[in-house]
Amino acid sequence: MQKLSIFVLSIVATGALFWSSAQAQQAPAPGAQNPPAKASSQAPAKGPGTAKSGQASSRQTPAALTLNTPKDKLSYSIGMNIAKSLKRDDVDVDTAVLLRAIQDVLGGGNLLMTDQEAQSILTNLQADLRKKQEQGMQQAAETNKKEGDAFLAANKSKDGIVALPSGLQYKILQEGTGAKPTAADTVTVNYRGTLINGTEFDSSYKRGQPSSFPVGGIIKGWTEALLLMPVGSKWQLFIPSDLAYGPRQASPAIGPNSTLVFEVELLSIQAKPTASPAPATPPTAQPAASQAPAPTARPATKPTPKP
Repeated sequence: MQKLSIFVLSIVATGALFWSSAQAQQAPAPGAQNPPAKASSQAPAKGPGTAKSGQASSRQTPAALTLNTPKDKLSYSIGMNIAKSLKRDDVDVDTAVLLRAIQDVLGGGNLLMTDQEAQSILTNLQADLRKKQEQGMQQAAETNKKEGDAFLAANKSKDGIVALPSGLQYKILQEGTGAKPTAADTVTVNYRGTLINGTEFDSSYKRGQPSSFPVGGIIKGWTEALLLMPVGSKWQLFIPSDLAYGPRQASPAIGPNSTLVFEVELLSIQAKPTASPAPATPPTAQPAASQAPAPTARPATKPTPKP
Protein backbone atom coordinates (compact mmCIF):
# COMPACT_ATOMS: atom_id res chain seq x y z
CA MET A 1 0.00 0.00 0.00
CA GLN A 2 2.90 2.35 0.80
CA LYS A 3 4.40 1.84 -2.69
CA LEU A 4 1.07 2.54 -4.34
CA SER A 5 0.60 5.79 -2.39
CA ILE A 6 4.04 7.07 -3.33
CA PHE A 7 3.52 6.08 -6.96
CA VAL A 8 0.14 7.81 -7.19
CA LEU A 9 1.51 11.01 -5.68
CA SER A 10 4.44 11.05 -8.09
CA ILE A 11 2.14 10.48 -11.07
CA VAL A 12 -0.23 13.25 -10.00
CA ALA A 13 2.70 15.63 -9.55
CA THR A 14 4.08 14.72 -12.98
CA GLY A 15 0.66 15.23 -14.56
CA ALA A 16 0.34 18.64 -12.91
CA LEU A 17 3.76 19.62 -14.25
CA PHE A 18 2.87 18.72 -17.81
CA TRP A 19 -0.53 20.41 -17.49
CA SER A 20 0.91 23.73 -16.28
CA SER A 21 3.50 23.64 -19.05
CA ALA A 22 0.86 23.03 -21.71
CA GLN A 23 -1.44 25.77 -20.40
CA ALA A 24 1.36 28.33 -20.61
CA GLN A 25 2.13 27.30 -24.19
CA GLN A 26 -1.31 28.08 -25.58
CA ALA A 27 -1.58 31.12 -27.84
CA PRO A 28 -4.48 32.14 -30.07
CA ALA A 29 -2.73 33.27 -33.22
CA PRO A 30 -2.05 30.83 -36.05
CA GLY A 31 1.42 29.39 -35.86
CA ALA A 32 1.84 30.40 -32.22
CA GLN A 33 2.20 26.89 -30.95
CA ASN A 34 5.36 24.89 -31.45
CA PRO A 35 5.50 21.18 -30.64
CA PRO A 36 7.21 20.69 -27.27
CA ALA A 37 10.59 19.01 -27.10
CA LYS A 38 11.07 15.32 -26.65
CA ALA A 39 13.00 13.86 -23.75
CA SER A 40 16.72 14.37 -24.14
CA SER A 41 17.51 10.81 -23.09
CA GLN A 42 17.95 8.01 -25.57
CA ALA A 43 14.60 6.45 -26.39
CA PRO A 44 14.28 2.68 -25.88
CA ALA A 45 14.19 0.53 -28.97
CA LYS A 46 10.64 0.54 -30.27
CA GLY A 47 8.73 -2.70 -30.40
CA PRO A 48 5.19 -3.75 -31.21
CA GLY A 49 3.79 -1.58 -28.41
CA THR A 50 5.58 1.58 -29.51
CA ALA A 51 3.43 4.60 -30.29
CA LYS A 52 3.92 8.31 -30.39
CA SER A 53 1.63 9.98 -27.87
CA GLY A 54 -1.69 10.66 -29.54
CA GLN A 55 -1.30 7.79 -32.02
CA ALA A 56 -2.90 4.37 -31.66
CA SER A 57 -0.72 1.61 -30.31
CA SER A 58 -0.68 -1.78 -31.99
CA ARG A 59 -1.82 -3.19 -28.66
CA GLN A 60 -5.61 -3.28 -28.55
CA THR A 61 -7.53 -2.12 -25.50
CA PRO A 62 -9.47 -5.04 -24.01
CA ALA A 63 -13.00 -4.71 -25.33
CA ALA A 64 -14.51 -6.24 -22.19
CA LEU A 65 -12.97 -3.69 -19.81
CA THR A 66 -15.57 -2.07 -17.56
CA LEU A 67 -15.13 0.30 -14.65
CA ASN A 68 -17.26 -1.22 -11.92
CA THR A 69 -15.42 -0.35 -8.71
CA PRO A 70 -13.83 2.80 -7.25
CA LYS A 71 -10.45 1.10 -7.71
CA ASP A 72 -11.17 0.55 -11.42
CA LYS A 73 -12.14 4.18 -11.87
CA LEU A 74 -9.11 5.46 -9.96
CA SER A 75 -6.77 3.27 -11.99
CA TYR A 76 -8.26 4.41 -15.28
CA SER A 77 -8.25 8.06 -14.19
CA ILE A 78 -4.53 7.91 -13.44
CA GLY A 79 -3.88 6.29 -16.81
CA MET A 80 -5.91 8.98 -18.57
CA ASN A 81 -3.98 11.70 -16.76
CA ILE A 82 -0.63 10.28 -17.78
CA ALA A 83 -1.66 9.73 -21.41
CA LYS A 84 -3.28 13.15 -21.85
CA SER A 85 -0.25 14.87 -20.36
CA LEU A 86 2.10 13.06 -22.74
CA LYS A 87 -0.17 13.70 -25.72
CA ARG A 88 -0.62 17.36 -24.82
CA ASP A 89 3.13 17.92 -24.78
CA ASP A 90 3.76 15.63 -27.77
CA VAL A 91 6.21 13.51 -25.77
CA ASP A 92 7.31 10.45 -27.73
CA VAL A 93 7.05 7.33 -25.54
CA ASP A 94 7.00 3.57 -25.98
CA THR A 95 3.74 2.43 -24.40
CA ALA A 96 5.02 -1.09 -23.79
CA VAL A 97 8.05 0.22 -21.89
CA LEU A 98 5.85 2.68 -19.99
CA LEU A 99 3.53 -0.11 -18.88
CA ARG A 100 6.52 -2.27 -17.95
CA ALA A 101 7.85 0.46 -15.67
CA ILE A 102 4.48 0.73 -13.94
CA GLN A 103 4.34 -3.04 -13.46
CA ASP A 104 7.90 -3.13 -12.10
CA VAL A 105 7.21 -0.41 -9.56
CA LEU A 106 3.85 -1.75 -8.39
CA GLY A 107 4.93 -5.39 -8.48
CA GLY A 108 8.23 -4.85 -6.72
CA GLY A 109 10.28 -6.05 -9.68
CA ASN A 110 13.85 -5.09 -10.47
CA LEU A 111 13.95 -1.55 -11.81
CA LEU A 112 15.98 -1.01 -14.97
CA MET A 113 17.05 2.51 -13.90
CA THR A 114 17.98 4.16 -10.65
CA ASP A 115 15.87 6.96 -9.22
CA GLN A 116 18.71 9.37 -9.95
CA GLU A 117 18.86 8.34 -13.61
CA ALA A 118 15.11 8.71 -14.03
CA GLN A 119 15.11 12.12 -12.32
CA SER A 120 17.92 13.33 -14.57
CA ILE A 121 15.98 12.36 -17.70
CA LEU A 122 12.81 14.07 -16.46
CA THR A 123 14.80 17.20 -15.57
CA ASN A 124 16.15 17.30 -19.12
CA LEU A 125 12.62 16.88 -20.44
CA GLN A 126 11.42 19.84 -18.37
CA ALA A 127 14.26 21.98 -19.71
CA ASP A 128 13.42 21.01 -23.29
CA LEU A 129 9.73 21.80 -22.77
CA ARG A 130 10.59 25.16 -21.22
CA LYS A 131 12.86 26.03 -24.13
CA LYS A 132 10.17 25.11 -26.66
CA GLN A 133 7.65 27.13 -24.68
CA GLU A 134 9.87 30.22 -24.82
CA GLN A 135 10.44 29.76 -28.54
CA GLY A 136 6.71 29.37 -29.09
CA MET A 137 5.98 32.53 -27.12
CA GLN A 138 8.53 34.49 -29.14
CA GLN A 139 7.12 33.24 -32.42
CA ALA A 140 3.57 34.00 -31.27
CA ALA A 141 4.58 37.52 -30.22
CA GLU A 142 6.10 38.26 -33.62
CA THR A 143 3.16 36.79 -35.53
CA ASN A 144 0.54 38.55 -33.42
CA LYS A 145 2.31 41.89 -33.69
CA LYS A 146 2.59 41.66 -37.46
CA GLU A 147 -1.03 40.61 -37.92
CA GLY A 148 -2.29 43.22 -35.46
CA ASP A 149 -0.44 46.06 -37.19
CA ALA A 150 -1.82 45.00 -40.57
CA PHE A 151 -5.34 44.80 -39.15
CA LEU A 152 -5.19 48.29 -37.64
CA ALA A 153 -3.68 49.79 -40.80
CA ALA A 154 -6.59 48.49 -42.86
CA ASN A 155 -9.21 49.23 -40.20
CA LYS A 156 -8.47 52.94 -39.76
CA SER A 157 -9.66 53.77 -43.29
CA LYS A 158 -13.10 52.22 -42.75
CA ASP A 159 -16.22 54.35 -42.35
CA GLY A 160 -16.82 55.71 -38.86
CA ILE A 161 -13.40 54.77 -37.49
CA VAL A 162 -11.61 57.42 -35.42
CA ALA A 163 -7.85 56.89 -35.08
CA LEU A 164 -6.10 58.61 -32.16
CA PRO A 165 -2.39 59.53 -32.03
CA SER A 166 -1.77 56.81 -29.42
CA GLY A 167 -2.82 54.12 -31.91
CA LEU A 168 -6.21 53.52 -30.32
CA GLN A 169 -9.10 53.34 -32.79
CA TYR A 170 -12.79 53.50 -32.00
CA LYS A 171 -16.19 53.58 -33.63
CA ILE A 172 -19.26 55.10 -31.99
CA LEU A 173 -22.13 52.60 -32.04
CA GLN A 174 -24.41 54.59 -29.76
CA GLU A 175 -24.17 58.23 -28.67
CA GLY A 176 -24.30 58.97 -24.96
CA THR A 177 -25.47 62.20 -23.33
CA GLY A 178 -24.25 61.77 -19.75
CA ALA A 179 -21.15 62.90 -17.94
CA LYS A 180 -17.66 61.71 -18.83
CA PRO A 181 -15.67 59.88 -16.16
CA THR A 182 -12.31 60.98 -14.82
CA ALA A 183 -9.30 58.79 -14.14
CA ALA A 184 -10.25 58.76 -10.46
CA ASP A 185 -13.74 57.38 -11.11
CA THR A 186 -15.07 53.84 -11.03
CA VAL A 187 -17.43 52.96 -13.86
CA THR A 188 -19.97 50.22 -14.52
CA VAL A 189 -19.92 48.77 -18.02
CA ASN A 190 -21.10 45.96 -20.22
CA TYR A 191 -18.50 44.70 -22.65
CA ARG A 192 -17.48 41.98 -25.06
CA GLY A 193 -13.86 41.24 -26.00
CA THR A 194 -12.57 39.42 -29.08
CA LEU A 195 -9.36 38.82 -30.96
CA ILE A 196 -8.99 40.28 -34.45
CA ASN A 197 -10.12 36.94 -35.89
CA GLY A 198 -13.42 37.21 -34.02
CA THR A 199 -12.64 34.72 -31.26
CA GLU A 200 -14.45 35.86 -28.12
CA PHE A 201 -12.46 35.65 -24.89
CA ASP A 202 -14.68 37.54 -22.43
CA SER A 203 -18.21 38.94 -22.20
CA SER A 204 -20.19 40.49 -19.38
CA TYR A 205 -23.27 40.02 -21.55
CA LYS A 206 -22.86 36.24 -21.40
CA ARG A 207 -22.39 36.39 -17.64
CA GLY A 208 -25.62 38.37 -17.42
CA GLN A 209 -24.11 41.00 -15.14
CA PRO A 210 -22.21 44.24 -15.85
CA SER A 211 -18.76 44.80 -14.39
CA SER A 212 -17.21 47.71 -12.51
CA PHE A 213 -13.65 48.94 -13.02
CA PRO A 214 -11.53 51.85 -11.80
CA VAL A 215 -10.87 53.99 -14.88
CA GLY A 216 -7.22 54.43 -13.93
CA GLY A 217 -6.61 50.77 -13.08
CA ILE A 218 -7.25 48.97 -16.37
CA ILE A 219 -5.42 48.57 -19.69
CA LYS A 220 -4.37 51.85 -21.28
CA GLY A 221 -6.65 51.49 -24.29
CA TRP A 222 -9.70 51.24 -22.06
CA THR A 223 -8.65 54.17 -19.89
CA GLU A 224 -8.08 56.43 -22.88
CA ALA A 225 -11.44 55.54 -24.40
CA LEU A 226 -13.48 55.81 -21.20
CA LEU A 227 -12.20 59.34 -20.55
CA LEU A 228 -13.81 60.35 -23.87
CA MET A 229 -17.10 58.46 -23.47
CA PRO A 230 -20.25 60.07 -22.06
CA VAL A 231 -22.45 57.82 -19.95
CA GLY A 232 -24.90 56.01 -22.23
CA SER A 233 -22.32 55.56 -25.00
CA LYS A 234 -21.52 52.29 -26.70
CA TRP A 235 -18.22 52.20 -28.59
CA GLN A 236 -16.24 49.61 -30.45
CA LEU A 237 -12.57 49.81 -29.49
CA PHE A 238 -9.62 48.55 -31.53
CA ILE A 239 -6.68 48.39 -29.13
CA PRO A 240 -3.08 47.82 -30.28
CA SER A 241 -1.02 45.46 -28.16
CA ASP A 242 1.05 48.20 -26.52
CA LEU A 243 -2.19 49.68 -25.13
CA ALA A 244 -3.44 46.23 -24.06
CA TYR A 245 -1.33 43.49 -22.46
CA GLY A 246 1.88 43.95 -24.44
CA PRO A 247 4.29 41.03 -24.90
CA ARG A 248 2.96 38.88 -22.08
CA GLN A 249 0.52 36.00 -22.34
CA ALA A 250 -2.49 37.50 -20.56
CA SER A 251 -4.56 34.29 -20.68
CA PRO A 252 -4.73 31.04 -22.65
CA ALA A 253 -6.79 32.93 -25.27
CA ILE A 254 -4.88 36.23 -25.32
CA GLY A 255 -1.40 35.61 -26.68
CA PRO A 256 1.59 37.95 -26.49
CA ASN A 257 1.31 41.18 -28.53
CA SER A 258 -2.37 40.57 -29.28
CA THR A 259 -4.46 43.38 -30.78
CA LEU A 260 -7.86 43.34 -29.08
CA VAL A 261 -11.36 44.43 -30.10
CA PHE A 262 -13.95 45.43 -27.50
CA GLU A 263 -17.53 46.59 -27.52
CA VAL A 264 -17.92 48.77 -24.42
CA GLU A 265 -21.19 50.19 -23.14
CA LEU A 266 -20.72 52.81 -20.40
CA LEU A 267 -23.68 52.38 -18.06
CA SER A 268 -22.84 54.64 -15.13
CA ILE A 269 -20.22 56.38 -13.05
CA GLN A 270 -20.23 55.29 -9.44
CA ALA A 271 -20.93 58.12 -7.01
CA LYS A 272 -18.01 59.19 -4.88
CA PRO A 273 -18.52 58.90 -1.13
CA THR A 274 -19.39 62.28 0.39
CA ALA A 275 -17.51 63.63 3.38
CA SER A 276 -19.43 64.02 6.63
CA PRO A 277 -20.56 67.67 7.11
CA ALA A 278 -18.82 69.70 9.78
CA PRO A 279 -20.90 70.35 12.93
CA ALA A 280 -22.82 73.66 13.00
CA THR A 281 -21.30 74.72 16.33
CA PRO A 282 -17.93 73.74 17.66
CA PRO A 283 -18.11 71.20 20.43
CA THR A 284 -18.07 72.60 23.96
CA ALA A 285 -14.67 72.33 25.52
CA GLN A 286 -14.59 69.80 28.28
CA PRO A 287 -13.40 71.06 31.67
CA ALA A 288 -9.93 70.07 32.62
CA ALA A 289 -9.56 67.29 35.09
CA SER A 290 -9.86 68.48 38.70
CA GLN A 291 -6.61 68.94 40.48
CA ALA A 292 -6.15 68.72 44.19
CA PRO A 293 -5.74 72.21 45.75
CA ALA A 294 -2.27 73.14 46.76
CA PRO A 295 -1.74 72.96 50.50
CA THR A 296 -2.20 76.34 52.25
CA ALA A 297 0.90 77.53 54.01
CA ARG A 298 0.32 78.30 57.70
CA PRO A 299 1.77 81.60 58.99
CA ALA A 300 4.72 81.17 61.20
CA THR A 301 3.96 81.88 64.91
CA LYS A 302 6.47 83.60 67.05
CA PRO A 303 7.10 82.22 70.52
CA THR A 304 5.40 84.26 73.27
CA PRO A 305 8.05 86.05 75.30
CA LYS A 306 8.10 85.15 78.99
CA PRO A 307 7.40 87.94 81.45
